[in-house]
Amino acid sequence: GIGRAVALAFAREGADVLISYLPEEEPDAQEVAQTVEASGRKAVKVPGDIVEEAQCQAVIQQAVDEFGHIDVLVNNAAHQMTVSGIADVSTELLDRTFKTNIYAMFWLVKAALPQMKEGGSIINVASIQAYQPSPTLLPYSSTKGAIVSFTKGLAQEVVQYGLRANSVAPGPVWTPI
Repeated sequence: GIGRAVALAFAREGADVLISYLPEEEPDAQEVAQTVEASGRKAVKVPGDIVEEAQCQAVIQQAVDEFGHIDVLVNNAAHQMTVSGIADVSTELLDRTFKTNIYAMFWLVKAALPQMKEGGSIINVASIQAYQPSPTLLPYSSTKGAIVSFTKGLAQEVVQYGLRANSVAPGPVWTPI
């Protein structure tokens, strides 16, 4: 999906990368890490679920331990589930979607900022769903709209540190989610 493409693109441009992924995605993460390493770059794999703040902090700490600092933070993780309508949205689904798509982004940025140098960049992956929401993706679409708003406010804050914050909003992409 998008995460794989991002990791490979950054590696091909000369970056070492850290890959955060769910433990059940180990085979995919291993394949991505091997491809990154085949391009001559270092790949650090960190399995875990970023719906927990402690895991987000551990991801950032691992990046600092391995690389010394963070140049670019790409927030790409997402949870998406199709529903028939709002009546089909459970509290558990809403929580999981917001914790993965919004809370984790917030926690990762908060932990990463002190580890970023001037010229660094934060890239948050939104979606066309932020602007053209589908009723069958209401929880997901809501988080993608929140990402756009979060990023606009964040950009105004981090500019004082010489950092950039941007969001990208791809259209439909065939990914495992």
